[in-house]
Amino acid sequence: MRRGQELEGPGRVLLAVKVALACGLALHFAPLVPFAADEYSYYAPLGALVSMYPTLMRSVRTGLQTLAGVAIGILLGTGGLALVYAGGPALLALALVVGIGVLVGAFRWMGAGRDWIAMAGMFVLLIGGGGDPDEFSVSYLVTLAFGVIVGVAINLLIVPPLHLTYAGRRLSDLRDTAARSLQDLADLLERGEGPQDEIDGIVSSLRRTASAVSDDVLDADESARGNPRSRRHREERRINDRRLRALERTVFAIRSLSDALFRDAPADEGELTPPEPAQPTLVSAIRACADLVAAPVGDEQTEDLANAAQEALDQYLAEVRESGAADADAVTVGFCLRRIIDSARSVDA
Repeated sequence: MRRGQELEGPGRVLLAVKVALACGLALHFAPLVPFAADEYSYYAPLGALVSMYPTLMRSVRTGLQTLAGVAIGILLGTGGLALVYAGGPALLALALVVGIGVLVGAFRWMGAGRDWIAMAGMFVLLIGGGGDPDEFSVSYLVTLAFGVIVGVAINLLIVPPLHLTYAGRRLSDLRDTAARSLQDLADLLERGEGPQDEIDGIVSSLRRTASAVSDDVLDADESARGNPRSRRHREERRINDRRLRALERTVFAIRSLSDALFRDAPADEGELTPPEPAQPTLVSAIRACADLVAAPVGDEQTEDLANAAQEALDQYLAEVRESGAADADAVTVGFCLRRIIDSARSVDA
């Protein structure tokens, strides 16, 4: 998982049940795996364990990366054994295997497999060196691969995880946070001043929420790839993607709006840049945009809220022009609010 999709409640219980079942089946059937010695059957549940993730594609990817790391480690360990058999010191062979394994693990494409390279090489050198290294190496790789296959199969066959509904809830959290941020900015503007910490806190909280929700939506999208359950949720996936793009534009506009309203603020107070005559209408325009952003997807009042926000924005811009104070900040404020309105409308387009 990325940052945020922590499974809770039934999701965690289901994952635990699938992990336990996969490990049990892998261990039970491991002696039947060809080319593998029975004494190394314990690597099968290990393979099932490392391949079990909350998304099907993550299970497949991690399983393959683990097997690649183990295969590379086996090659390194075999090379270390060759050095020992040639009369080289065992300590030097171990140091080379581990050191090279760590260096190879630096390649990003290794992913989860990077942690297995040095360990697998060390196992081959220390465990395989005390018996038949070929038997151990083949058994290690084949039995682990069997466990990975069992883990992926269980994850696919038993309620393959799909997190689109969770992503939708997280997008609603971001929507509410964005709307609340606009209301907070309107409150500051109405007061005519605001502590810099309060201004920064509004933007920082919104930015953190947006980053976390973006990760959660990406995780949910990944859970749909290759998932047979996703065929019935294509529309939900499309809506989540559209909502995320619209909210990302909204968040960017809110951050730009905050900069324009409170530019070059001193340590204790923010300096309001909009012309004084237009502030009441600007407050109304921001609050109208907040109401629009807060509207749920498919709300029947969305179009009315969008029209109200547009009218409030037009009134603000008209007063700015009449006051003769249409400076760069006022233009930026108008552009940000217009972008918020257009983004909200794009969700139900």
